[in-house]
Amino acid sequence: MTYGLFIAIEGGEGAGKSTHSKRLAEYLESLGHEVVLTREPGGTPTAEKIRNILLDPSITDMPDYTEALLFAASRADHAANLIRPALERGATVICDRYIDSSVAYQGASRGLGVEKIRELSLWATGNLIPDFTIYLDVPHEAGEQRMEGTDRMEIQSRDFHESVHQAFRDIAAASPHPNIVIDATVPKDEVATQVRNAIDGVLASR
Repeated sequence: MTYGLFIAIEGGEGAGKSTHSKRLAEYLESLGHEVVLTREPGGTPTAEKIRNILLDPSITDMPDYTEALLFAASRADHAANLIRPALERGATVICDRYIDSSVAYQGASRGLGVEKIRELSLWATGNLIPDFTIYLDVPHEAGEQRMEGTDRMEIQSRDFHESVHQAFRDIAAASPHPNIVIDATVPKDEVATQVRNAIDGVLASR
């Protein structure tokens, strides 16, 4: 059975994940790949409903554990109903955020425990791990200028977002899985070229 390629694109707010997920999808489609472009939280009807709750700025009393469990619930549905079926038919899945976002946001920056949150997501997804992860590295001061500042995660404190930025660096450095960290403060075309080059390397090794 042909098994697809699972790529996650990670980074803090304003890092350009959505932009470069779309540009990478277009590139891979030009090479003849079936590409499934998706996002977290979200990606399926159920997960999108959970997303609406998680990002609703009017909710100001959500306990951190509730937040972590909702992200895991969204991811469980997403993995079962979209990501895994796409991979099993041989498609390339590009996901804007995945497990490492929960590890950075809830595990590190919310203080719930990096390993605890990682284990929660692994359980929720049946240990579905990306084949390759791209970390778009943008310090919070730079990312802040790109944010709309309208959803519940974007309006968190500067200290919170600075903690998220450092957490992603730590996760990338410690990860046993293939990944690359790309400086996303440079012009978008340069970032896109680095992303394509990284994925070309992944494809050449398969």
